[in-house]
Amino acid sequence: MHAVVRTYSGSGAKDLFGLLEKRKADVEAAMRSVQGLVSYTLVRTGDGGLSVTVCKDKAGTEASMRVAKEWIQKNAAALGSNPPAVAEGPVFMQIT
Repeated sequence: MHAVVRTYSGSGAKDLFGLLEKRKADVEAAMRSVQGLVSYTLVRTGDGGLSVTVCKDKAGTEASMRVAKEWIQKNAAALGSNPPAVAEGPVFMQIT
């Protein structure tokens, strides 16, 4: 498995996460289109939020980043949020 964490902060990040919460059904539909999706989580932070995506392989997490970027460009471009900081790598343990 492979995971990617995208951290959104700074200009527009709080507004972005407000919109993501209001449009949960749309976001879920977009992310469920990702081949190999294992889990997707959105977390609010003090200055914005983060997303955690786990997929069966790196191709899945790369697809999830494309889907997220396209969704934001289509639905939240006017918010002017900064691009996320991205951390990614292979999963070696997952507890559910």
